[in-house]
Amino acid sequence: MNTRTQEQVLISGASFAGLATALWMRRLGREVTIVEIGSGLKRGGTPVDIREDTIAIVERMGLLEDIQAKALAPRVTEFTTPEGELIARMDPEPPTDDSAGDGYEIHRDDLLDILAAATEGEVEMLWGNSIESLTEPDEDSVHVVFRDGTERDFSMVIGCDGNHSAVRRLRFGQEALHTHFLQTYFSVAILDHLVIDRQTTQITNAPGVTMLVNSYDTTTDLVLGFRSEQEIPYDHHDVDQQKRILREHLLQAGAPFSDHIDEAVNVDTFYFDKLSQIKMPAWTSGRVALVGDAGYCASPAAGMGGSLAIIGATALHDALRAADGDVEQAFVHYERALRPIVEEIQHNAEHFGVSSYFPATDEQIRSRNNMLLGH
Repeated sequence: MNTRTQEQVLISGASFAGLATALWMRRLGREVTIVEIGSGLKRGGTPVDIREDTIAIVERMGLLEDIQAKALAPRVTEFTTPEGELIARMDPEPPTDDSAGDGYEIHRDDLLDILAAATEGEVEMLWGNSIESLTEPDEDSVHVVFRDGTERDFSMVIGCDGNHSAVRRLRFGQEALHTHFLQTYFSVAILDHLVIDRQTTQITNAPGVTMLVNSYDTTTDLVLGFRSEQEIPYDHHDVDQQKRILREHLLQAGAPFSDHIDEAVNVDTFYFDKLSQIKMPAWTSGRVALVGDAGYCASPAAGMGGSLAIIGATALHDALRAADGDVEQAFVHYERALRPIVEEIQHNAEHFGVSSYFPATDEQIRSRNNMLLGH
């Protein structure tokens, strides 16, 4: 038997990046274990766009039909003033038999379920556990100590554990070394009722504060954000502290931004974080690699989180296949092929995405509006 079919790969995080990487590692004949700190897939969050190059990738993965079957109806996008006046409206270009149109939008949970189903029964899942330490006793293996005290050796460890990656911290240093703050905080809540018309995205801004609402048939995604030049110290495990921070800033902003604050902080799916990017000189070290937000988070302002995770997982697969399993050579190819893509997406998010969706001043709002209106 080819020794590579016996190689054990550990993936940290049952995320888009983790599940997509697991699928590709299985295609390469690797034995795959996923360790996930949560007790199950992490639910909630805004939908994922599958567009352009990502469409061809999910087709390669054999998932395009499943994604098409769960694709959301095209939504109208409206930009409005705090007083409710319409600034601009954009109608979607729906997919046709000949074209993907603007691509496909799919609920985050549905895409997670599709990826999980594609690897079900083929991947060892370690729920409610995490990596405590990583060492490389020799050039061919990584020794892992888990939180529950067990120890195992793997041929490769891949960190797919998000913006606050434990693998990145253990191997590449503290988060502060790599995080690039975009002077914005945001929350996401999924409401079980409609706030605006069905199948509509509505974005409302005042200087330094944003409300973005996605409505579906019966549910609503509510995103509330505010600008802050300085980072606000808080524990990203302390949800009550995060709710207090959000409430304080949104109540100061007044209506309509404060109208739904009670609903936003009381849902089970409440999520809060700073808008930031991860920028690193290298995403690999020895036999450890990072995929997705752990290595190159572009921030939600890019609208590319799920897609970039899938693109990154595929780039790693292609590099390993091209290098015939030579990990050192594959990691070089992975970085070389992916870095220009990541840098372009991060640049666009920082210089266009943030000011478009989270404008800090009246001037930025006017500039964005003029762009929308073609002035």
